[in-house]
Amino acid sequence: MSPPPVPPSTVRQARPLPARPRAVPFGRWGPRRKMLLVLAPALLSQYGLDVLAVGPGVWTFVIRLVWALSVALSALWMDEHSAPSVRLHTAFQCTAGSLCFIALVFVTGGSGSVYFNLFPCIPLVLCLLYPQDSLSATLSGALCSAGAAGLLWGAGHPVTQSLLWAGMVVTVTVVGAYGASEFRKAQRAENEGRLERARREALETLAISERRRAHSEKLATIGQLAASVMHEINNPVAFIGANLDFLEREVLSEQRAASREELAEVFRETRTGVERVRQIIGDLRGFSRMDAEVPTECALADVVSDAVRIARLRLQHVARLEVDIPAELPPVLAVRRRLAQVLLNLLVNAGDALEARGREGSEVRILGGLEGSRVVLRVEDNGPGFPPHVLSRLFETFFTTKGPEKGTGLGLALSREMVEQFGGTLRAENREEGGARLRLEFPVGDSTRSPS
Repeated sequence: MSPPPVPPSTVRQARPLPARPRAVPFGRWGPRRKMLLVLAPALLSQYGLDVLAVGPGVWTFVIRLVWALSVALSALWMDEHSAPSVRLHTAFQCTAGSLCFIALVFVTGGSGSVYFNLFPCIPLVLCLLYPQDSLSATLSGALCSAGAAGLLWGAGHPVTQSLLWAGMVVTVTVVGAYGASEFRKAQRAENEGRLERARREALETLAISERRRAHSEKLATIGQLAASVMHEINNPVAFIGANLDFLEREVLSEQRAASREELAEVFRETRTGVERVRQIIGDLRGFSRMDAEVPTECALADVVSDAVRIARLRLQHVARLEVDIPAELPPVLAVRRRLAQVLLNLLVNAGDALEARGREGSEVRILGGLEGSRVVLRVEDNGPGFPPHVLSRLFETFFTTKGPEKGTGLGLALSREMVEQFGGTLRAENREEGGARLRLEFPVGDSTRSPS
């Protein structure tokens, strides 16, 4: 017959046993604990000097042993990663060391001991060993000065001599504590200087990385325009070639059929075509150049003109482009070519969104205006707009709905970063009548000027 079941309320869960602290290998200990473990046997080995100085003695050996054990135990129990633990053990070592030295002087002859003259050295040595904790060394100085004065007074020496030795030990302690304090200040200044240099180097590296990233995105945008650029350049090159053929025939022909007016017209057309090719190449070269990061006041109409000249190469076969920028808009503080890059990214994205629906009825508009103390620039299209799941992630780095041959996922993220660097904002939304809208806002008036 099986025993009755025990009610759940009476069942006690077994508690896991506390984990035993793991011993830390000596090779992984910090410099402070290693120093103490080296110091402990060194203190015990000094008994050989005691034997040479005053002869063998049980009490001198006991004092040396107690002194060495106090240092070793402090090293074993101290937690170097805890500042309170380090301070506590440092105070314990300084106190124990001072008391052991006073006892050693007492058993080896008191005021006549060969070690008596070393009283001023004890706090000074502790200041050198523990420069980060001058309070403990000061405590040792107080104990040593009291010990020296007490031994002299107990041996019947004049009070003035006792006070003289006490003052000597205190003076050495103050000098040692001051030296430790100056060492800490110098060390702190060196650490701060090292951190400042590391921070400045990190900022410089970050700035270079940002410039390279922006430059890469520029080249990627221009790469997307390459086919349209080739088509745009082919048109003037074609009639330049035709005009050169005509001029060659007329110049080499014995009987010229063309009049001087016709030849002059051909030269003008050829020059116009060359200027058009030069303008396209200049726009692309200037747009791809690395810009100085110095914002200046620039008119939005000029910035839009820079971006539109290149964007037309992409949009002329996709959509009709309309620009409405009032001439009286106040200037904004920005890097002109970087802001033009932002607009070009937005226009290229609009062209990609409209390309699927064809030329019929596709429109892209750039509208500028002043709303309160903000200059507002809107880039709109009548395409499909942003799906909800895309709109929430539109400005995430490396997020793109395009194929790898068209998008890197950096364009909009970089565009928002650039606009925010100029004190502006960039937001995306869907138009009520259908299509997408990118809204850029910039402060105007005194808020656009950099602080002096």
